[in-house]
Amino acid sequence: MKKIQAASSAAELRSLIAPRSAAIRNRLRDFSQVPPNEYFYELVYCLLTPQSSAVNADKVVRLLREQNFLHRDIDPEPILNRKDCYIRFHRTKARSLVIIKPQFSHVARQLENGSSSAELREWLVKNVRGIGWKEASHFLRNIGHRDLAILDRHILKNLVRFRVMRRLPKTLTPKRYLIIEKRFRRFAREIGIPMDELDLLFWSIETGEILK
Repeated sequence: MKKIQAASSAAELRSLIAPRSAAIRNRLRDFSQVPPNEYFYELVYCLLTPQSSAVNADKVVRLLREQNFLHRDIDPEPILNRKDCYIRFHRTKARSLVIIKPQFSHVARQLENGSSSAELREWLVKNVRGIGWKEASHFLRNIGHRDLAILDRHILKNLVRFRVMRRLPKTLTPKRYLIIEKRFRRFAREIGIPMDELDLLFWSIETGEILK
């Protein structure tokens, strides 16, 4: 029965990914070409997106970049609180940005030390304020790392839809996150579509866009 379900899921997913395949692969290639001098703003973006619009987070990042936030003493809270690009929990996230900024040189060195993607993710979760497993996975994917699951609501919903798991988890503890990631990775291998491509496919199914 599981083989039949996997075959059915594979057929459906191949039909869904076919018209989007080139765009998805181009987006993944874009991630691999992000220069190191943009890593800070990619981290900012991934910290802003939880429970907020990805479009708004992107607008905020552009505004912060225009004001050279990394190198200037700027309060980011008014930008996060703007009506045209509002970020939920803007006070908490603004504080996190202020704390992360002077620490980022240490983050940058860690990214260059030859650690595996999994090791880097664990380090980020333990050492960077406001960054959980999903955010760390998102950040690393956005700077070219592969094979890390970004378990947001869009991905989890589709993992239930395609029977990778039975129901949405009530909470995502680190242990639960890694269990679901392992199942997602195995499912991707069984149907012959890389997990990174499935991630962007599920996002495009839910939002109509292939966003970062």
